[in-house]
Formats: sequence, structure tokens, C-alpha cells
Amino acid sequence: MKAINTMTLTFDSLEANESFARSATAGFFTQLDPTVEELCDIRTAVSEAVTNAIVHGYRREKGKVKLTARIYPGRKISVTVRDSGCGIADIEKAMEPLYTTDPEGERSGLGFSVMQSFMDSVKVSSAPGKGTAVTMQRTLSPLPDDGGVIVDFSCRGAEI
Repeated sequence: MKAINTMTLTFDSLEANESFARSATAGFFTQLDPTVEELCDIRTAVSEAVTNAIVHGYRREKGKVKLTARIYPGRKISVTVRDSGCGIADIEKAMEPLYTTDPEGERSGLGFSVMQSFMDSVKVSSAPGKGTAVTMQRTLSPLPDDGGVIVDFSCRGAEI
């Protein structure tokens, strides 16, 4: 299926950029008028994916993170977070709850579980020394039927 709108961001793997990525992605998807809950879910999943790239992919060393958000027909969305870091040798093991490659840090090992709980699907592709790509997809809930009501937002007394 071909995307009807795409946004791509590339930013340094700095922890300060995690909130930027989360907010920019949510802002991009607001054009679909998602629910507040859907936006929060997307923001959380993006936050986890970007944090994984920074903390585990680059091990807090400087690199580039590329985030691509896409909108498809039928209110389907996808977000891919890609790094060129150390990669994952055993994806299945890395996706197990409580597994972490940062045992000395403050990491709980729940990043992939959180992503999976907030998105319809999470796919990970990776190779040691080549980096990792995490693609998350979700279909947003249908817009409520407004009954065909037309709302007039024009300004009273203003000439347009």
C-alpha cells in the first residue's frame, strides 16, 4: 500500500532529542484527528523506539537516528526508527520482557513490550554492526459520524 503522506526526520542520538521526536511525530499525525489516547500511545511507542536507538544502538555515543512517519489510506499509520549502531544479534531475546543490554543503567527491559502494547504491530530488523530498524504500525479508530453538521468557524464581523 502506498503512503499518502510521509515525514522523515534525522537527528543526533542525544537523549534531549527523544522528546523532539515524540512531539514531532504526534504533531504529524494530528492531521488525522486521532483521539488523545491514540496520540499518547503513539508518543510513548516512539519514545521507546528512539530511546532504544540512543541507549542500546549507539550506547550513548553520537550517531544519527532516522525517523520516518507515514500515513496510509484507511487511517493506517506507521513509524520507523532506524539507527546505524551496534545492531542486535538475537532479536527474539531482545524482545523478551525484562531483557536489557544496559544492566548497570536504569533500564527495565520493557521497551519492546511497551511498543507492542501501544501499536498494532512491531517489526524489528537488525544485524550486528549494521544497526536496527523498528517499524510500528497502527490503525486509528474511525472518526465519529458528525451527522452531517456543518460548523461555521468564521469570525463575526470580519471580512474574508
